[in-house]
Amino acid sequence: MSDIPAGLETLDFSYATGLPAGGFAPILVGVVGSGNLEVMLEATPDNDCAVRVETSARGFGPIWQAVVDDFHTRHPLTGVRISIHDMGATPAVVSLRLDQAVAELPATPGAST
Repeated sequence: MSDIPAGLETLDFSYATGLPAGGFAPILVGVVGSGNLEVMLEATPDNDCAVRVETSARGFGPIWQAVVDDFHTRHPLTGVRISIHDMGATPAVVSLRLDQAVAELPATPGAST
């Protein structure tokens, strides 16, 4: 039996440096379902990038940290709140959905080419 309790796990990450994303309408990509996830980007007046992950795959905090750190290295945005609702997606799918969401921004400051 596992030591990890059942239910959703919530993880929060924050990045204080980057380029302002500017104003934009909320962006939603993906769908919550078996083995998938949804990502929502929202503009905020804050000077950081706040990421909240709600996941059914408990106990993977260090992996989420690595995936979100990699994302912020590639897309150093501020003034953004990112909400991730996960149902067991792989790190590659998480990165894909995050990249898809950034691609929907009217302008993609800090986007790698």
